[in-house]
Amino acid sequence: MKIATWNINGIKARIDNLRQWLTDSSPDIACLQEIKSVDEGFPRAEIEALGYHVETHGQKGFNGVAILSKQVPDAVMRGLPGDDADEQSRFIEATFSIAGGRNLRVGCLYLPNGNPIDTEKYPYKLAWMERLHAFAVGRLALEEPLILAGDYNVIPEPQDCFDPKVWANDALYLPQTRQAFRRLENLGLTDALRATSDAAKLYTFWDYQAGAWPKNNGIRIDHLMLSAEAADRMTSASVEKHVRAWEKPSDHVPVVAHFDFAA
Repeated sequence: MKIATWNINGIKARIDNLRQWLTDSSPDIACLQEIKSVDEGFPRAEIEALGYHVETHGQKGFNGVAILSKQVPDAVMRGLPGDDADEQSRFIEATFSIAGGRNLRVGCLYLPNGNPIDTEKYPYKLAWMERLHAFAVGRLALEEPLILAGDYNVIPEPQDCFDPKVWANDALYLPQTRQAFRRLENLGLTDALRATSDAAKLYTFWDYQAGAWPKNNGIRIDHLMLSAEAADRMTSASVEKHVRAWEKPSDHVPVVAHFDFAA
């Protein structure tokens, strides 16, 4: 089973690229972030025509997440628990039946950016990460394959950016941000990409500005975090970097992992 995450940066602007990628890469489950569309405005028919079921948690003009899957999920939950007043559409979870009568849970998340750090945006980011931690604790207790996939807006380690000095005072790299991410890892979640490669310059995002893409001035902020039950079944993980060179690209690229969930 191939599971992917991709910050699409606007579904309407990127629909041709998405259709091409779904055709070429053919993930079984694709988690999309920053769809920037209300649910009723999502181009569902074009994706369903490729054989995918579509579940969305949208928001007009901002944020928004979606899970596309070749298999219809058994259950879907929208919104990250822990703050009923939070109106931002940043989380959706789908549950799938897999071999042996087990459940596979896939959470698609778009973690807040947090900049500028001297505004309410950074405390919101840290509070959101605390809610994600609490959610993960509950899900891990189920002892099921769990994949928390998405744009985390976290640069975990110095090797995950082209120049740590550039990001030193950014919400994506501040010590509090990285500490919160390590707390997730310390629950027993495995970073899929780093579990399979310690390569340098392994990036998932290149800014549109200052020639970041041709200079390979990237950062790694899109992650697949796996429970032990999922990590044990992972066979490979990679970055589909070539998508960044397409016409009208997202500034992110897909991260994918393969799993063998056979009984």
